[in-house]
Amino acid sequence: MQLKIMPKKKRLSAGRVPLILFLCQMISALEVPLDPKLLEDLVQPPTITQQSPKDYIIDPRENIVIQCEAKGKPPPSFSWTRNGTHFDIDKDPLVTMKPGSGTLIINIMSEGKAETYEGVYQCTARNERGAAISNNIVVRPSRSPLWTKEKLEPITLRNGQSLVLPCRPPVGLPPPIIFWMDNSFQRLPQSERVSQGLNGDLYFSNVLPEDTREDYICYARFNHTQTIQQKQPISVKVISAKSSRERPPTFLTPEGNASNKEELRGNVLSLECIAEGLPTPIIYWIKEDGILPINRTFYKNFKKTLQIIHVSEADSGNYQCIAKNALGAIHHTISVTVKAAPYWIMAPQNLVLSPGEDGTLICRANGKPKPRISWLTNGVPVEIAPDDPSRKIDGDTIIFSNVQERSSAVYQCNASNEYGYLLANAFVNVLAEQPRILTPTNTLYQVIANRPALLDCAFFGSPLPTIEWFKGAKGSALHEDIYVLHENGTLEIPVAQKDSTGTYTCVARNKLGMAKNEVHLEIKDPTRIIKQPEYAVVQRGSTVSFECKVKHDHTLIPTVIWLKDNSELPSDERFTVDKDHLVIADVSDDDSGTYTCMANTTLDNVSASAVLSVVAPTPTPAPVYDVPNPPFDLELTNPLDKSVQLSWTPGDDNNSPITKFIIEYEDTMHEAGLWHHHTEVSGTQTTAQLKLSPYVNYSFRVMAENSIGRSLPSEASEQYLTKAAEPDKNPMAVEGLGSEPDNLVITWKPLNGFESNGPGLQYKVSWRQKDGDDEWTSVVVANVSKYIVSGTPTFVPYLIKVQALNDVGFAPEPAIVMGHSGEDLPMVAPGNVRVTVVNSTLAEVHWDPVPLKSIRGHLQGYRIYYWKAQSPSKRNRRHIEKKILTFQGSKTHGMLPGLEPFSHYTLNVRVVNGKGEGPASADQVFNTPEGVPSAPSSLKIVNPTLDSLTLEWDPPSHPNGILTEYTLKYQPTMASRQVDIATQGWFIGLMCAVALLILILLIVCFIRRNKGGKYPVKEKEDARADPEIQPMKEDDGTFGEYSDAEDHKPLKKGSRTPSDRTVKKEDSDDSLVDYGEGVNGQFNEDGSFIGQYSGKKEKEPAEGNESSEAPSPVNAMNSFV
Repeated sequence: MQLKIMPKKKRLSAGRVPLILFLCQMISALEVPLDPKLLEDLVQPPTITQQSPKDYIIDPRENIVIQCEAKGKPPPSFSWTRNGTHFDIDKDPLVTMKPGSGTLIINIMSEGKAETYEGVYQCTARNERGAAISNNIVVRPSRSPLWTKEKLEPITLRNGQSLVLPCRPPVGLPPPIIFWMDNSFQRLPQSERVSQGLNGDLYFSNVLPEDTREDYICYARFNHTQTIQQKQPISVKVISAKSSRERPPTFLTPEGNASNKEELRGNVLSLECIAEGLPTPIIYWIKEDGILPINRTFYKNFKKTLQIIHVSEADSGNYQCIAKNALGAIHHTISVTVKAAPYWIMAPQNLVLSPGEDGTLICRANGKPKPRISWLTNGVPVEIAPDDPSRKIDGDTIIFSNVQERSSAVYQCNASNEYGYLLANAFVNVLAEQPRILTPTNTLYQVIANRPALLDCAFFGSPLPTIEWFKGAKGSALHEDIYVLHENGTLEIPVAQKDSTGTYTCVARNKLGMAKNEVHLEIKDPTRIIKQPEYAVVQRGSTVSFECKVKHDHTLIPTVIWLKDNSELPSDERFTVDKDHLVIADVSDDDSGTYTCMANTTLDNVSASAVLSVVAPTPTPAPVYDVPNPPFDLELTNPLDKSVQLSWTPGDDNNSPITKFIIEYEDTMHEAGLWHHHTEVSGTQTTAQLKLSPYVNYSFRVMAENSIGRSLPSEASEQYLTKAAEPDKNPMAVEGLGSEPDNLVITWKPLNGFESNGPGLQYKVSWRQKDGDDEWTSVVVANVSKYIVSGTPTFVPYLIKVQALNDVGFAPEPAIVMGHSGEDLPMVAPGNVRVTVVNSTLAEVHWDPVPLKSIRGHLQGYRIYYWKAQSPSKRNRRHIEKKILTFQGSKTHGMLPGLEPFSHYTLNVRVVNGKGEGPASADQVFNTPEGVPSAPSSLKIVNPTLDSLTLEWDPPSHPNGILTEYTLKYQPTMASRQVDIATQGWFIGLMCAVALLILILLIVCFIRRNKGGKYPVKEKEDARADPEIQPMKEDDGTFGEYSDAEDHKPLKKGSRTPSDRTVKKEDSDDSLVDYGEGVNGQFNEDGSFIGQYSGKKEKEPAEGNESSEAPSPVNAMNSFV
């Protein structure tokens, strides 16, 4: 089988063999580690590996050691310059160079002075391939001068006055640390009232009698020389006054209402305000144009000092300190400007090329002000260095083309501004080397089945070789997509199977030759425990047996051991171990615990555990079951950059075995007091390897859980701060939308403190027009969530990306999203507007779409404004009610419903985008046809007689056209039919008979009552007190028990017709509508009214009929009964 390496990590797919990787990595990646045999004949320019700091302050009491170490092939020679000229160490007997390096040792302990060797030193390491240089190392001896003698007069002042005790320490190198003590070397107490300023002076906001003392002494400690100097004692006497006059605050420092402060990027910004007043003022801090950065802001000296660590350009601005007491407040504004010494954006990297190849060196730095980039070759400015036809310098980039061996050199990039400089060496090494494979031949790899297999093929060559893999003697090509190929030549089989066993050949080729190497792979069966030990509960004095049956690869010899509570078994003859069993005889209480069977081979190991519980042989009271006690003795071991091992001791399980442990963590740096779930482990474990994130101050706690519940948390472990690293993710929810026609607002969801992975979290915001050829424009901003790009063309698509970075480096390359610059109002109105009237209440409107470029934004739709012409009686109104209909998207027509018939309308159309509406089209006028009129406004009955009546009505409120006629419909009412029935003879006789029967029944009841018997009427009379029985109706006095609910309903009160004979809807249901033909009046879809003169199909018998005639005999009979 044959396989060739592909670029980066990717999988092979069927049908794509052979596959070749042209590795574009630099050979310098192979330098660590370099094969010793390769180093013997591989030529390499010098590289500085170690040097003293740029600002090197030495102890004048010790020998001076100026470091300069370098590597290269052949080994480089070293030389030095001092103050820009050659430093001949052979002429100075006190100066020697360390053998095999360039480190200088100046012996001043025997004779000589450190001041003699003060100056600027630079080291050069040179061999036949070039010369590398060190930074300019400024060597200065530390100084701890004495205080100048001065006569200090005693200070006398009254109680409540302010006081400043000056320190004015001598100028030392480095500057001393200042503190105030008394003659007994006890620090003087400080408070909001008394405190030391940044300049070392001691400030009293107001003095008290207890401030009287004669030994106020300022001390200066020079750490470099471990010496302390002291000022003459100052005597202060405070005279007690009967009453101290209170006063508002004033500032002791700084002076005035405003001041300026300049600080360099990355340093600590310290701002100070100290005020005097009575009572003692309190200091507050604000930032005028923003908020103080979280997690980087600290208050010192009783809030009189504001400190911001890892300061960046975004921290520039106006900071205001406010001093306040009961009598008033004052403020001072400090204008902060953050400058920046140069810092790397992209430092040049070593470049290894073969003859005839091309390459580039890139040196990019930033700073404030912008640093100037200059190039040197072999330590000489490139402008005066020997000319190289293969080299072309373009600002911060050197372009090499068709290089030859003479092009090898070491280039230096210097980025400098007024605040400092950066110097980086990067060599160009032109080599012609045949491929070499550094992996030992016939290496045997043994891997457990279903696990990854990694076959190494470390290689070297120039030009960079291509790598091919073969399997088997015949070299048949690989077709399965089960292989992963790495840039370093390694072949990975993610899931190795039995058929992966065999011989693999790695072949490296370039134009100068070929090299190959064979390795062997064996796949082994995994070790498994097919019979695991089981949980056991035994009585004291009995025997227990645990079984552990192991199955393994026949070529591997397993070792089976038993552990008790993760330790060796007790040395006791009661414990017997054979092939598959552990037997414990005469079990005692001490034998309780967790027993683990562990099977180990040279390639893998497996384990299984069981818990043994020992109980008393005689019945005992039922044990108390409870949640476990908290674990204790938490300990952190094996600390690494991204992991640590946590161990603990379990608490009492309270008679219910612990099933698992829950591990939580607290990030005391970013979210102090908030605990998060980290992981869970088996109840048999007491250690856990925990994966960690960078730049987090971890603290852990553990909880135990059994079948009853979860224990309380353990005490927190010691804190563990992981190292900072570059962010591993970029901000989410990146969007680009314009808020104005000429800008692009880029927003994103910032990373939280846990995700920052290090200090100095910032964002690199990049953008360019999607359809243009412009390069990406980038800016680095502070930890914010928005950046506004100004001066953009209106509504243009942009490609946007936001990348996180911190002081360590950049996050991975971010995803690109598309956004748009700001929208503006559309410029063009829709044209060719046409109106088609469908019916009296509906019209259809058509228009032509506007050109897309004129929309200048996202098309939201089209909007129709339409309004009805005012009638002559309403024209004096100022406001014309306009109606609006919006049609989403790119529709070019729409319907206007709900129009009024027989009306004159005007409309126009406008296009709408996210910014608003465009201009209106020309007004279009149309008329709706006539529609069905509405009902007459009112209907009145005038001069009614027995055989006639007169009707009057008002015209309809909405004629919806020109009225031509009225149609009148009527029918006899139900009340008149009742009167006719009541006058019939047969009906009168029937009612008389019913009345007679009721009278006889009443007489019989009366007689029975006088005899003392029980009868229904008496029961009902006795029940009158119950309002639910209702023996008599309150309205007409009838007996409710004997009335017919269906036929004998009483008249309703207030059922008479109004005196003006006007029939209104709210007063009566007996309108013409109720008695017309057809259904209730209703509206058509177009809003017109139909059936104005039709009523209900049927009318139920009138209840409380509103007729003006006398009651019928039926109602009269109801009243009588």
